[in-house]
Amino acid sequence: MRSYVRRVGFRQTYWHILLWLAAWTLVSTPEAGSQTYPDGKLIRLVAGVAAGSASDIIARALGEALKAELGVTVLVENRPGATGVIAGRSVLAAPADGHTILIQTGAHTIVPYLMKVEYDPLRDFSGVATVASVPSVLVIPRSSPFQTIHDLVAAAKADPRKLNYASLGPGSATFMSAEKFHRAAGIKATNVTFRGANEAVTETMGGRIDYVFAPLLAALPQIEAGTLKALAVGSRNRLSQLPDVPTLSETGIANAEYLFWVGLLVSSQTPRDIVQKLNQVVAKALETPELRARLAALAVESLPMGTQEFDALLREESRSAAEFFGSAEPKQ
Repeated sequence: MRSYVRRVGFRQTYWHILLWLAAWTLVSTPEAGSQTYPDGKLIRLVAGVAAGSASDIIARALGEALKAELGVTVLVENRPGATGVIAGRSVLAAPADGHTILIQTGAHTIVPYLMKVEYDPLRDFSGVATVASVPSVLVIPRSSPFQTIHDLVAAAKADPRKLNYASLGPGSATFMSAEKFHRAAGIKATNVTFRGANEAVTETMGGRIDYVFAPLLAALPQIEAGTLKALAVGSRNRLSQLPDVPTLSETGIANAEYLFWVGLLVSSQTPRDIVQKLNQVVAKALETPELRARLAALAVESLPMGTQEFDALLREESRSAAEFFGSAEPKQ
C-alpha cells in the first residue's frame, strides 16, 4: 500500500479508496436497486398485440394500477407482429433496468418452436408476474349448419379441407386452443390469421370463418346478442357467464384445454431485486378493489404468481411445446 501511495500520491489514493468503497457498497447491498426503483422514470409495457385485444385491455388496466402503486407514468406500447416476437426483441434491445417490460401470453414459449425468433424464451427472459387468465369459448356463426361440437367434428372428418378457423397467428392462444382441440378430436382445418380478436370474431359472425376459439371478452356480447353460437368453453370448468355451455371434456373431447395466461417478463439481465419488487407491486395491485373490478368486467380472472412459480410455468410450457411440435430446441 505504501509503495502504491508513493506512486500515485495520497490525494489520488484517498479518492480511489472512496470509489472502491462506494462500488463495494452497491454490489454488497442487494436491495440498492429496488429501494430507488423506478426512480421517477416512465415505465413501458410493450404488448405484442393490436390495440383492443384482450392482452392489450388487460395491460392498460394493469398500467393504471401500477401507476397508482409506483407513482410514475406507465405507458402501454403496442408492437404487434409475429405473435409477440417483435415486441420481445424490442424489450431485449432496451436497457435491462425494469423500465421496459414485455406483456405476453403463453405464445412466449410456443412461438420459438414455430419460427426463428433470435432469442431463447427461457435464457433471455425472466418471468416477473402473471396477471390474469383469459377464458376462451368455441363459437360459430349463427348461420352455421352445426348444432353441436360433434356436428363440427363430423364435418371436419368428412372433408379436412372444408372448414377453416380464425387465429391471431401461430403460437397465439387462439391458435393453440384450436390446435389442441384438433389433435384431441382427430381433425384438421385451415388456419386464417387475423391481427386482432375483434376482427376474427367479426369475420366469424359474417360466416366467412367457420369457427374460432375467441377470448370470452370478445365473444360474450355477440353470444348474448345471438349473432354467435357457443359450442364449448376451452377452460377446465364451466364459466359463470355461460353456465349452460359445456367444457370440451364434458363433450367427450379430453385433454384439449389450453391455459390462456397474460403476464409480464423482462430481460434476464434485469437486477433480481427489481424483478422481485415488480412482482410484489403487481401482486399488491391485483388485490386492489379497483383492478379486481376491472378484471371482472373484462371476464378474466386474476392469476397472481411468484417469480419462481412463473419461471417454473415457463419451463413446463416450453417442454410441452417441444413435445407438442416435435422439436427438441427453440428456433433461435
